[in-house]
Formats: sequence, C-alpha cells, structure tokens
Amino acid sequence: MSAAELSALVRSQAETIAALQHQLDWFRRQIFGKKSERFAPEPDPAQLHLGEVLPVPSQPVEEHKRIPAHTRRVTQKDGAESSEELKFFDESKVPVQTIVLMHADLKGLASDQYEVIGEKVTYRIAQHPGSYQVLKYRRPVIKRKDNAQILTVPAPVGVLEGSRADVSFAAGLLMDKFAWHLPLYRQHQRLEAAGIRVSRQWLTQLAQQSIGLLAPIYDAQFDSIRTSRVKAMDETPIKAGRAGHGKMHTGYFWPVYGERDEVCFPFHTSRSGDFVCHALGLKHAVDAVLLTDGYAAYEQYAKKTGINHARCWSHGRRGFFESLDAEPTGATDALEQIKAIYAIEEEIRERKLVGAAKQLHRLTHSKPLVEKFFEWADQQLTRQGFTPTNPFIQALNYVRERRVGLEIFLTDPDVPIDTNHIERALRVIPMGRKSWLFCWTELGAKHVGIIQSLIVTCRLHGVDPYTYLVDVLQRVGEHPASRVAELTPRLWKQLFAANPMRSDLHDFPIC
Repeated sequence: MSAAELSALVRSQAETIAALQHQLDWFRRQIFGKKSERFAPEPDPAQLHLGEVLPVPSQPVEEHKRIPAHTRRVTQKDGAESSEELKFFDESKVPVQTIVLMHADLKGLASDQYEVIGEKVTYRIAQHPGSYQVLKYRRPVIKRKDNAQILTVPAPVGVLEGSRADVSFAAGLLMDKFAWHLPLYRQHQRLEAAGIRVSRQWLTQLAQQSIGLLAPIYDAQFDSIRTSRVKAMDETPIKAGRAGHGKMHTGYFWPVYGERDEVCFPFHTSRSGDFVCHALGLKHAVDAVLLTDGYAAYEQYAKKTGINHARCWSHGRRGFFESLDAEPTGATDALEQIKAIYAIEEEIRERKLVGAAKQLHRLTHSKPLVEKFFEWADQQLTRQGFTPTNPFIQALNYVRERRVGLEIFLTDPDVPIDTNHIERALRVIPMGRKSWLFCWTELGAKHVGIIQSLIVTCRLHGVDPYTYLVDVLQRVGEHPASRVAELTPRLWKQLFAANPMRSDLHDFPIC
C-alpha cells in the first residue's frame, strides 16, 4: 500500500470515528444527560470568579452610581397556623366542609354565658380515598284508585343505551386516562379499592363507545383546520396493533394545528408521505402556508399542491446545538445569532404586536439578522478542514437548503417562527405513551387521537375538558348533524359554556 493510499485510509477512518463518536455522544445525552436544548455559552475568561481578588489601584477613584427604585415580591405564606384566609382554591369547584372548633373552657357553658366577638379561619387540603359515588334513582310504582292505572317513571336515559355508567363517570374515565395518563387497569384497581366491582373489559368498552360518540365532533374540527390559511404539521410514533408474538406495529400520529388554535391527531399506520395529501387534501386557501420541520414528505406535498412551505427555525437551530462538541466556536456563533432572532420574537409578544405592525417589526429588526446569519453560513462553508460528515457542516447545509422556507415568517405575520406550538400540543402523546405504552389495535390508536384532539383543544381555549365532555356527551345525540361544528371546543365555548349540561351528580355535594 502506497503512502497516498495509507493517508487516504487514515482520513477515511478518522471521519468514520468522528461520526460514530458524535452518535455515541448523542445516545449518551439521550439516556444520561439533559435533553433540553437551552444554550448557556461559556463564561467570559475576563470575568472574575468567586474567590478572586481584584487588584487595588494605587490611587482609588471614588465613583458613585444611582440605584433605581425597585419592587420585591412579597413572601408567600402557607397560612396553616395563622388566621389569614388565603384562598388557594376555587370555591365554585372545590367542595368545602366546615368544622367548628370550640375552646375546651366553653364545655358545659350555655350559649348565653359567652359572646362570639370574632372568628379565625384556617384551611386544610383533604382528600377522599375515591370520589366515586352511586346515584340511586327511586321510581315509585303508583296505582290510581279511580281507574286502577299503574304509573311509574321510566329509567333515566344515559348517554350510552343500557349502560350503568353516568355521564360524569364516562367523562371522568376519559379524563383520567387521556388527560392524567392513568391506564384503565389502574383505574380498575382504584374502583375496587373504593368498593365498586366492575370488569376491566367493561371499562374498555365504555371508553371506546364514549369516544365513538365524539367522532363527529372530531371530524368537524378537522374540517375547520383544513380551511385554515396557516397550518402546522408534525408526526410522532406510537405502537399500535400486534405484529406477532411480543411485537407491535409502529404507526404515527400526524398532529395538525390550525390558525384558530385547534389541533387534531389523525393516525396512520406508517410515515408515508402520501398521508399528508390524504390528511390535508389537495385544495387549500389563497396564500396558504404549511409550517413543518425538515421531513421530505412535506416538501413533496408543497411541490404537488403549490402551498407555501415555511420551515421551523427551532429544528434548524438543533443541528448547531448538537454540533457544539464537534465545532464549539462555529456552533456557538450560530446559536448566538439565532438567539438574537428569537429575542425579536419575544419583543413582539411582549408588545402584543399583530398584523401589519408585527410584519413591519420583523422586516425592520429580524430581516437584517436573518440575512447576516445566512451570509455568515456561506462564509463558514468556504473554510478548510471540515469533512462533509462533520455535524457542523451538516447543520449549515440544513439551514442553507431551507433558506426560502425559513424566511417566510418575515413577510407573513401569521406564520410562527417555529413549530414549538405544535410540539407543545403533541406532548400529551409521548407523556401518555410512558404510561399506557401502546395501543392494542389501530382502532384504539384512532380513538386516542380523537379524544386527545378535543382535550388539547379545550386547554388551548381555556375550557375545562371535564365540563366540556359531560356536556357534549349528552348533547351530541340530540344536536342537529348539520351543526355538529358547534360542539367543537372553540365554538362550544361561545355557545354553551355559560350554561353547560350537567350530570345529576352536580346537584349533590361530596359527603
């Protein structure tokens, strides 16, 4: 082997080792390190550390500095021992049981022997082992004496025909599983501990049938999202359906976020790009924008339909964060420049700018920073000593190839700078996945998508999901099908939130 061939082999192996080392560091960080991408730059070497002594000048100069007035946060007190009435709860939602404590010296005294001159109040948070209750409907059978007619009231109609579950129980079951991520087998154990004996299969069927009633509302909400001019889309995996003994298929939720703060979680059995067309359709509004990460399926959809394809700055930033070890200087410079762009967005939020004012602020302040960033990126690629597999070079190529999409937010005030809003919305899927791990069937995965779409959208609009579910589970059966969109959380808040339908349990306090 010649010296040139040996040198080429060494370079090739060095590149392979560097790439493998980068992968190993990434896996270590995922398992043992913090996953946050918060960037904390290295301290300035000129900055003094604790313990260092600043040299005293031979002739000290006396300087004065004016300290502006400021306010301090008042220290919060628990109030457990004091007489302060610290309201840490909402009395309209939390039942309050009052207990009167009398002094021991009053024992044996008549009421006319003392006078109440004041009162001190203390609160304690208490809990029942379980908040389950049973509604007992007594329906007397009456016989009229004049005509011997037998009369009785029919059994109350439930949301599920022939089911012994009250609507409050069905809504609570869904909230416990999908909002608080409590699997059904744990709920079954809690029911048994509370003295209620039902089967696990009954709980599963109750959840499926209840979600089935909500499917038309989910469809109406998805139709509303499709008509949005600005949409964001992402995907996250889920194990759904058995692939053999001890194996599960990998399917995907494809969350879609609309401009009216609505989100839906359609399920598909694969990550095929064809599903993007199926989910969003081929027709879209004028000047419509689709905001996504760098997955190629979205780019293919944009070329096919002509929709404006905006890209996520957060995903572009991630490549530089992951290349800090490979190229600290260049990656730090990139992160600092992107940080400055995000600071403009924070200023826009603080000033509550919208529409033309928001667009003008971006063009005035953000656009020069974006242009400077891409000029810097072009200069970095001309530097010598980097191989194509270097993580820093890959991060540079990632943002340069998507420059057009990354600049769309500058000229369209309705387009967010990143997809963090949909990332926050889909967080319920990986959080729940840690508890219930997988879905036995693909139908079960679709049901998860339906109920999570409504619960997450309720939270986005400040609607209590439990109150909403109790109402719509009763209302959906009698509401006109042509107006089912009125039952989506966004419109329900406007039309029905002021006077929602309640369960019969609502009339009874917890005792």
